[in-house]
Amino acid sequence: MRSWKEVYQRWHSFEQLDEQVQLELRKINDTSLLEDAFYKELTFGTGGIRGVLGPGTNRMNVYTVRKVVEGLANYLPYHRVNVKDRGVVIAYDSRYMSKEFALEAARVLSVHGIKAYVFESLRPTPLLSFAVRYLGAACGIMITASHNPPEYNGLKVYNEDGGQITPTESDQIVAAINEIEDELTVPFLNDEELAESGLLHWIGKEIDNAYLERINYISRMDPAKRMQDKDLQIVFTPLHGTSYDLVTSALEQMRFLNVHVVTEQAIPDPDFSTVESPNPEEHQAFALAEELGDKVDADILLGTDPDADRLGVAVKNGYGEFQVLTGNQLGSLLLDYILRHSNPNVYKNAKMIKTVVTTELGRAIADSYHVETLETLTGFKYIGEKIHQFDASGETFIFGFEESYGYLVSGFVRDKDAIQAAIITAEMAYYWKQRGKTLFDALHDLYETHGFYLEGMSSLTLKGKEGAKQISFIMSEIRNMELTNVAGFKMKAVEDYLTSEKLNLEDNSKAPIDLPKENMVKLMLDEKAWVCLRPSGTEPKLKTYYGVCGKNRKDSEEKLAKLKEAMANIMDKIMTVKA
Repeated sequence: MRSWKEVYQRWHSFEQLDEQVQLELRKINDTSLLEDAFYKELTFGTGGIRGVLGPGTNRMNVYTVRKVVEGLANYLPYHRVNVKDRGVVIAYDSRYMSKEFALEAARVLSVHGIKAYVFESLRPTPLLSFAVRYLGAACGIMITASHNPPEYNGLKVYNEDGGQITPTESDQIVAAINEIEDELTVPFLNDEELAESGLLHWIGKEIDNAYLERINYISRMDPAKRMQDKDLQIVFTPLHGTSYDLVTSALEQMRFLNVHVVTEQAIPDPDFSTVESPNPEEHQAFALAEELGDKVDADILLGTDPDADRLGVAVKNGYGEFQVLTGNQLGSLLLDYILRHSNPNVYKNAKMIKTVVTTELGRAIADSYHVETLETLTGFKYIGEKIHQFDASGETFIFGFEESYGYLVSGFVRDKDAIQAAIITAEMAYYWKQRGKTLFDALHDLYETHGFYLEGMSSLTLKGKEGAKQISFIMSEIRNMELTNVAGFKMKAVEDYLTSEKLNLEDNSKAPIDLPKENMVKLMLDEKAWVCLRPSGTEPKLKTYYGVCGKNRKDSEEKLAKLKEAMANIMDKIMTVKA
């Protein structure tokens, strides 16, 4: 195995090194930064690569992109039919180097004679998913780093079903990537050669129009009422990303005409200059939307992340202040609204899908309508995979969601879709407004009916080579600890998704977990409480998820706080041992 210094020297001495990469490489004088840039290759996890822009094998640049696409091009002929004719769809968001990386992907594919469909301008991730299915393409590539900071970019691969690639597909693509010895010498066509090849096809508005046509069918309103003008004041922000055109067009065609856009955030901006983070999960992202909402007396605020696969929503609480709903809360509201307006004859065959770290309130709501809940591992790719299985089984997908602000209403897209979610949220808010209630009121009704479920999440960031070792050590220690209780909650079971085994602590019996293997552990506690630990596949983080269900909001908040404190103490003890 080559040392990082050898890899760095290979790049440094490469005569044909891209001028921009070469310039950036010369600027790095810090040895630790050089080591971090070259000590490993970007991990292909969660369906692709993601990292900080810059020179190096552990960075996002033209060479890391070319290597991944070369591996993908070598993989496709053995796992898809008519690859060259069907081609690959490529979309990109508003980040630095996004369009350049999209064209780099097309240049590499063209060497293999594979047609590349590239959007003329930036587009949301869900539209890429839709485009793959609409065009019958062999796969799709999305250039995005979702809601990560401005210095990041990434590349995600979508399969021919329009979903994020499955673990099996990922392993096969990784194997093909690993066969490429030198990322610096991956063949590609230059601009002139690419134009002459006839393999580059630019996509205009055709896909947008087809997508908007399908949006009409997700409505739960009577067709006549759907075409009536609706008295709902909406503030919308795309947070400098890709969703402006599709969200505003979809709202207009559903006759939501009182839409006030946050103009400062309507223009794509790779620096995301008006927010600390372009993440609708974080309340600061709604600051400008709240200001505008107060001016126009808005009923709801809608905010999408840069690639428009996540939606955040804020509504007025009992004090007349805007409150950002959690992903679990909005998902539960949407599920109830959809089931409330679905034909009961559908329930018997219908399936609601959530992840193992998503609120149990969703299951309680689905149970009340006699709809079965299916659980998947964390990540919407698993929800998309389940929907694909329904195509063969005849089961009906009725809704899918995850706690990290991802929702899917209809399977014509096979990934989380903030545009679908924005439209159905507006419709839901209008429905409750007609009945004298806000979404906050409707949420309170759900708690009163099903229980005061409350969730939380904390993350431990440990960067670099040593950080990865520390995260691995913590997970190993958690697996080996013989806990009897956490924060006073009795331990009932331990679900280890790496061994695919559930240990019932009451009788020491074991049961298999019928899900793909993943480095994740879930502690099942009494009183409907739970804790789940999961290292991120794309970031140097260890995420800890929590869930409780109390007698009322105060009781739930107290239980959640105790659970978080107890896990923080356990983490501190483990880190002390490591030190």
